[in-house]
Amino acid sequence: MISSAFAQAASNPELVASVWNSPTLWVAISFVIFLALLARPTWLFVTRSIDNRIQEIKNKIEEAAGLREEAQDMLAANKRKIFDAEKEAGEIIAQAREEAQVLKARLAKELEEVLKRRQQIATDRISQAEADAVEAVRLLTVDIALNATEQILSETIKGEKGGELINNSIKELPKKLN
Repeated sequence: MISSAFAQAASNPELVASVWNSPTLWVAISFVIFLALLARPTWLFVTRSIDNRIQEIKNKIEEAAGLREEAQDMLAANKRKIFDAEKEAGEIIAQAREEAQVLKARLAKELEEVLKRRQQIATDRISQAEADAVEAVRLLTVDIALNATEQILSETIKGEKGGELINNSIKELPKKLN
């Protein structure tokens, strides 16, 4: 085919000259040269842009990886803090329970002591009331005995000597009863 085209061009030189004079050919050649001249800078621009974009993506990936590691570190630290806080809360609760048991035992002991003291005070008051009642009965008995003695003596012994004897006996009677 190419050989036939060369053969035809050789046989017809006008046809060859007319192809070179064709504006379409020169526009096509100019366009190819233009593309050839623009291809290198365009290629460099496109490759630089793609390389820059690749670098930006790599940087973002590295930053994301760093942020992920930081987030994992923070998560681990927070988990440790939560674990420590739960452990501390458990210790505080255990200590509070122990203190509550100690306080309960102490309050029970104090209550028992207070009840014993109150019982002792009540017993002492009852004993004192009994003693006061016995003393009142004794004093009343002494008064009755004195009055009875005075009356009996005054009826049996008359006169001055009798009055003096009665008074002396009355004075000595409380000493003898105590």
